[in-house]
Amino acid sequence: MTPPYRQTREGTLLTLHIQPGAKKTEFMGLHGDALKVRVAAPPVEGAANEALCAWLASLCNVPQKAITIQAGQTGRRKLVLLKGVALGLIRNTFERGDDA
Repeated sequence: MTPPYRQTREGTLLTLHIQPGAKKTEFMGLHGDALKVRVAAPPVEGAANEALCAWLASLCNVPQKAITIQAGQTGRRKLVLLKGVALGLIRNTFERGDDA
């Protein structure tokens, strides 16, 4: 199985499965080969994407502009680049189950 994150020259690329409209934004574990994240925003006019990026920025202690959705803007499955974020930080965060 492909890991849900990998190091690139720019940072770490995450494969995510998003569930919008949740009570709170939180990491829920694995969903196949993706990290499952519930997002406390509706999937309307980019609100869920913005909430996801804000949550990831807070979780990784980087500015929100360092988070880029590279694929899946309108779908549940997304590829998200965390610019300048080391793979080790992501591994430690998601393997511990932090949810910010």
